[in-house]
Amino acid sequence: MSPTEDQVRKEPLLSGAAEEEGASRIFARGPGEGEALWGDGLLATIKADGEQTDGRSSLVEILAPDGYWIGLYGHHREDEGFWILEGELTFYVGDQTTKAQPGSFLFGPKDVPHAFTVDSGPARLLFILSPAGFEDLIRDMGEPARALTMPPQPETPPSEAEMQQMAAMAAQHGVEFIGPPPGQ
Repeated sequence: MSPTEDQVRKEPLLSGAAEEEGASRIFARGPGEGEALWGDGLLATIKADGEQTDGRSSLVEILAPDGYWIGLYGHHREDEGFWILEGELTFYVGDQTTKAQPGSFLFGPKDVPHAFTVDSGPARLLFILSPAGFEDLIRDMGEPARALTMPPQPETPPSEAEMQQMAAMAAQHGVEFIGPPPGQ
């Protein structure tokens, strides 16, 4: 049902400095646009970061191969939402296990461990984080993508020293690695 002409707001929602400040943060990203990074066997494209959203949120598009899994981890600063665009995944959030397919949305509150596996892929999903900040860890752990494809997959798993280095880097960003997802 559309509003009548009398119900439509005639004056601006904001005025003066608030309107100017809001207008200065307007931006858009088209398909394939954003800061693309390879890391941990994934393609991560940062579509919105804290600088663009005044620290309120970040949005990261993830492309993950079939069979990929990310171990249990928890954020101490951000809540994280997952919106599935392609593929089928299993999510572990707290003590709940959820099968997710395109159109599914899951929410992982801060301080609640979560993990996922790609059951049928490749999978494409959005990480929606509030407040912003997690994208800085993705930058620190990744490298600029040479193409908008998944990176070459590592031939061997990370060494114990590499795992400790990644855990220390994650801790600097308020993220704690806990272990493999259930069943791995």
